Amino acid sequence: MFMLGFPLLLVPFAIYNIVAFLLRGFVWTDPVFQVTMISRAPFSLSWGDALIVVGLFFLFLEIAKATRMSRRSVVDHVLSLLLFIAMLVEFLVVPETATSTFFLLLTIAFVDVIAGFTVSLRTAQRDVSFETIRSE
Repeated sequence: MFMLGFPLLLVPFAIYNIVAFLLRGFVWTDPVFQVTMISRAPFSLSWGDALIVVGLFFLFLEIAKATRMSRRSVVDHVLSLLLFIAMLVEFLVVPETATSTFFLLLTIAFVDVIAGFTVSLRTAQRDVSFETIRSE
């Protein structure tokens, strides 16, 4: 599969950086759209919220990728860890990333790293258990 070995959370990270650095004055809290619900309460989705939704979708894909055991999955986990470290450093150092939207993307990247390693370890543990039963 072509997506293995590529951290998919790089996509929302790149989108954030492109918008933050090329569109000076862009406000992540500006609404994308607003809808009146059946309860007559207004629902508004901001640009930052929309990017978080994209990040959560890619997190789902990353966790699904983590269930596949191969040599490439180790590379994928290392790249996800490096992406998280890069995002953390950028969050701490670059003023344009000191927003709640970027912090939530950073949190999603952290969950990706932890979930990826956890799923891989559980899958490897299960494979070892099956090998032990077969050899007896």
